[in-house]
Amino acid sequence: MNDTLTLILAGVAGATLGAIFFGGLWWTVRKGVSSPRPALWFLGSLLVRMSIALAGFYLVGRDRWERLLACLIGFVVARFIVTRLTRPAGEKQTHPAQETSHAP
Repeated sequence: MNDTLTLILAGVAGATLGAIFFGGLWWTVRKGVSSPRPALWFLGSLLVRMSIALAGFYLVGRDRWERLLACLIGFVVARFIVTRLTRPAGEKQTHPAQETSHAP
């Protein structure tokens, strides 16, 4: 297969893994906050999400650093997309609020 196409597919696979990982994190936080046993939700979710991500990186990389890098870039891009999509509707602030000084 063409090297460029392989790298594009690795990037798409990384984006898919990232969407699963960070989408699962968002879902876990929403469920875990209202659960009587939040530690079980967070620990179980962490194990499942990490297992999926690591297995995906292992299968995509296949001893080729170029594929692994493309997969990582797709994973990070998915983080930004999921963060943007799961932001509350009223939140438009892009920078953290500056702290006020208490000193005169």
